[in-house]
Amino acid sequence: MEWSEFFLALGETVGMTVIATVLAYLVGLPLGILLYATGKKGLKPHKVLNFIIGFLTNVLRSVPCLLIIIMLIPLTRGVMGTATGVWYTMIIPLFVAAFAYVARVVESSLNEVDPGVIEASRSMGATSMQIITKVLLREARPSLLIGVSITTVSILGYTAFAYDFGAGGLIARAYSIYHNHPIDYLSRPEIWVILFLIVILVQAIQELGLFLAKRTDKRRIAK
Repeated sequence: MEWSEFFLALGETVGMTVIATVLAYLVGLPLGILLYATGKKGLKPHKVLNFIIGFLTNVLRSVPCLLIIIMLIPLTRGVMGTATGVWYTMIIPLFVAAFAYVARVVESSLNEVDPGVIEASRSMGATSMQIITKVLLREARPSLLIGVSITTVSILGYTAFAYDFGAGGLIARAYSIYHNHPIDYLSRPEIWVILFLIVILVQAIQELGLFLAKRTDKRRIAK
């Protein structure tokens, strides 16, 4: 592999991961807020609605990513014009595989907020929307940012399935090296370069998440 191929594969991996993560949060964040708000201790408890959303979320989380990719081939082909062969065909299935997980991460983060803070906001006449936007999301920000980094790393791992559909990326290139050189693949420097790039990517995502979480943690600032 030439260096240009490494950078191309890196760009494909970053593209799949970042775009799918953003789309997953565009759907998963409001869904997680709705799960929290309609829960037993939420702002607007609604047992039936919470059960329906929770059930559908759990069902979607139970489906393996590879199966989601297969089931969404017709949709991907309809939207992208093709379902295989290029990196961006992975965006839709990766997004679908991740947004239900994001919803549960967001719900869990919001549940960590001190109920006393919410009650104080209620007593001051804040509406439910004001409590969500100005209290809950702000108080839960450190936990939410950690959740973003965990989700991003998980989606990066899902990009491994791109190999099965010729969609590129670093992990797919590593498997290609093994497939083409099954006997001596560990002696080839390309696979170690790919491993190094993956480790750097994951560490960068995790460290950025931790850094931002610490910067926004009011409890740490107050000490």
